[in-house]
Amino acid sequence: MAMRYRYSDWDGSQEIPDLDPDSVLDFITDDLMNFGDLQHALRNLLQRGMRNPDGQKMQGLRDLLQQLRQERRQTLERYDLSSAFDDIAKKLQSILEKERSTIDQRLADAGGAPQPEAGQPDDADGAEASRDPSSADDRPNAGERQGQATPSGQPRAENAGGPQEGAGQNDAGAGAEGQDGAQTPGPGDWTGNERSQFSDMLRNIAERKQNFLDSLPDDAGSRVKELQNYEFLNPDAQSEFQELMEMLKNAMADSFFKDISDQINSMSPQDMERLKNMVSELNQMLNDRVSGKEPDFDSFMEKYGDMFGDNPPQNLDELIERMQQQVAQMQSLMDSMPGDMRQQLQDLMRDKIGDPALQSELSELAANLEMLLPSRDLRNQYPFRGDEEMNLQQAMQLMDSMQDMDELERQLERTQYGGDISDIDEEKLEDVLGPEARETLDQLRKFLEVLEDAGYIRKRGNSWELTPRGTRKIGQKALGEIYQQLKKDAAGRHQTRERGRAGERSDDTKGYEFGDPFHLNLGETVMNSLIREGPMVPLRLDKDDFAVYRSELLTSTATVMMLDLSWSMALRGSFQAAKKVALALNNLIRSQFARDKLYIIGFSAYARELNAEQLPYVRWDESVLGTNMHHALMLAQKILARHNAGSRQIIMISDGEPTAHLEHGRSYFSYPPSPITIRETLKEVKRCTQKDITINTFMLDRNYYLKEFVNQVAKINKGRVFYTTPDKLGQYILVDYVKNKRSSLH
Repeated sequence: MAMRYRYSDWDGSQEIPDLDPDSVLDFITDDLMNFGDLQHALRNLLQRGMRNPDGQKMQGLRDLLQQLRQERRQTLERYDLSSAFDDIAKKLQSILEKERSTIDQRLADAGGAPQPEAGQPDDADGAEASRDPSSADDRPNAGERQGQATPSGQPRAENAGGPQEGAGQNDAGAGAEGQDGAQTPGPGDWTGNERSQFSDMLRNIAERKQNFLDSLPDDAGSRVKELQNYEFLNPDAQSEFQELMEMLKNAMADSFFKDISDQINSMSPQDMERLKNMVSELNQMLNDRVSGKEPDFDSFMEKYGDMFGDNPPQNLDELIERMQQQVAQMQSLMDSMPGDMRQQLQDLMRDKIGDPALQSELSELAANLEMLLPSRDLRNQYPFRGDEEMNLQQAMQLMDSMQDMDELERQLERTQYGGDISDIDEEKLEDVLGPEARETLDQLRKFLEVLEDAGYIRKRGNSWELTPRGTRKIGQKALGEIYQQLKKDAAGRHQTRERGRAGERSDDTKGYEFGDPFHLNLGETVMNSLIREGPMVPLRLDKDDFAVYRSELLTSTATVMMLDLSWSMALRGSFQAAKKVALALNNLIRSQFARDKLYIIGFSAYARELNAEQLPYVRWDESVLGTNMHHALMLAQKILARHNAGSRQIIMISDGEPTAHLEHGRSYFSYPPSPITIRETLKEVKRCTQKDITINTFMLDRNYYLKEFVNQVAKINKGRVFYTTPDKLGQYILVDYVKNKRSSLH
């Protein structure tokens, strides 16, 4: 039956296999061997991610950054930011059209042009009055605006108030009757002259309002400013204008206090006074901080903490950062708009709080925030190029999202280059990129956790370091890789043992022979007797029944590995292979040849001893020149002098002839190699030979001069010479080392 698979979108419920610490350590080993920097290797792990044992790609920070930038690019290509201002302009235009329609209707209802009468202003006076929408002739119309017009366009009697009141003049008779409590005559009781006066009054009011609207500036900001004191005839226009003003006020408040912007329009006078006090005390705290004093933040939050939402700031620095980010959102919105729209939007937003004292405090707050935390790093200009429209509130929310993307990008980049991965805001990451991105971040954090839990790395200050266990594990991996390659190359088994009559006992048995150590295998001896004579007592033993454990021939070897650290080793790609071989040989000796000792010397311009724990961190010497085999051989002899018994050898790994020698404690470099350098180096080779120290040379290059020098070394010392490549180096060294364990017993 064919196997069927079902694929589905990520929903957060899929199981992710547990991380294997050995796989994670394997992944960073090559970087560690190459650069000798664990922090660099861990950064690369977090940047690139890795493949799990099933072959699936586990994403890294670089993938998250790519997704984030793609999300931002799609957002920029989707929206038209200028439409936020266009939305304001469209709403304002709709308000004006409704108002003009009502004015035109009033003029039509009032009839033709008015006839000037005594006591009424002439055309010049009327034109002058039209520039002041709050003149005395306009004010009575507020009551008219609140009422409803009759089908004929005439106001209801209770809203009209008589022709004298509508004209802003006092009629003695009508006024007296009104004050004495007598019923004011309705429109049906008016005389023809009164009706004419009333129509003229309505016409004058409508024409003055029409002239006022005609004189409005072209830009939206100035129009809104002029209309703030205008009394609309159309109630829908008045309501929509009020909504527009509330939206602008919310946007202005939101640029400072996100948590109270929705409430500012419904605040009572007491609440507004409390808000002013809060901003004033906040300004005082910021002034104290600027002057070097320590503000009392806790007392401030006890009084006003409820005004900062469900997640109030925990200290003044956090409060400053939050508020400056909100200010930067509005500034980014301004910066991202075309120049003409930017200025008009600034005009629209200016002074919309409605309270001069609060507006002054907010201006001071903006200046204090800029002084304590300049917003230049928070502001950004976003080149939107889409066609999807939005209003001002949506534009502010979009600026919030864009700033979240910017902040996430900074956090991810900092972590890529050495920052702490815990500094990445996982909730913000999930909001922007979804739950799968958060799962990726959690997995990246586990990379370090599983290595630490396995005992491979540990924290030292602000950085990580390998533990001895981690170093041994890397050595085991290097050894395993070499053995695996040996199997592929059909080089035979790596364990080469010679069995004999002395040495340490093994688990294999043999029939006893004269002279063998009497390591009796009692069980096999008794079984041999039972097989020979059968199950009977007493048990009789014959000399051929005796079985003893075999003994292995073991030697004690002290080895110095001389590792070339010159820049040419890295240039030719040999350095990483040489380090791996050193780690593998160290692991082999510790695990299988406990009697042996391994010492490591690194040499370039000078030679120095390295311990096994330092090996992963060893780097080639970039700042100095020279291959000082002379100094390295001197140091190797000094180390091997501690071992008087057993065999002693030097394993030298290099890719070139000696180019430096030690003279009076200083290194002298010469290229091509000077005769003095060659002579002094060969002198040390002779001294090693006299001390019965074998030098086995592994060369990673084959140039003529190198061959000539190496042949002289082999001729003097009688050691072996191997010309190999970085990928075969480990096989040569380990096979040679194991093979040479078949030596005489110590």
